[in-house]
Amino acid sequence: MNLKVVTGNPNKAKEVAAYFGDIVTVEHVKLDLPEYRGDDVVEIARGKAKAAYEAVGGPLIVDDTGFCIRALNGFPGAYAAFVLDTIGMEGILRLMEDKSDRSAYFETAIAFADEEGTFVFKGRMEGEITESPRGDEGFGYDPIFATGEKTLAEIPIAEKSAVSHRGRALEEFKKWFVENRL
Repeated sequence: MNLKVVTGNPNKAKEVAAYFGDIVTVEHVKLDLPEYRGDDVVEIARGKAKAAYEAVGGPLIVDDTGFCIRALNGFPGAYAAFVLDTIGMEGILRLMEDKSDRSAYFETAIAFADEEGTFVFKGRMEGEITESPRGDEGFGYDPIFATGEKTLAEIPIAEKSAVSHRGRALEEFKKWFVENRL
């Protein structure tokens, strides 16, 4: 079976392909989707999946990830990509300079759409904001988000996929997909 991963980030498609292995053929589809706004990654992913399905058809997944920093009252939350594009990791580190609570979490919602509807699966990963970037694997906030001793950017992508927020959401999706679509 062919599963389209609709994203502007080819690294996400590679992560999905590595996770699924030989179960399905993963195809990266770059598509400009409407930029849904809101505080809930589930509803954003659901909206993106419906729009993607109308545009390209066939079984597909999209995702939306929130990055929530407790000392910043959950900021940037569902606006993580916009904040990364505007102030970057350096801006986040500046905002965290005087904060003793460095706890944060990622939450990913993966939405699958096909002719039968749209289904959403969530994953969450707890960690802390580091004092400075470390590592050169991964993408996004990975160099400043540590779980245990290592940042996500210090963990090879295959290992990261097994423990990350996206990996946890993919695990939930994979269980459902194998039972209901294969």
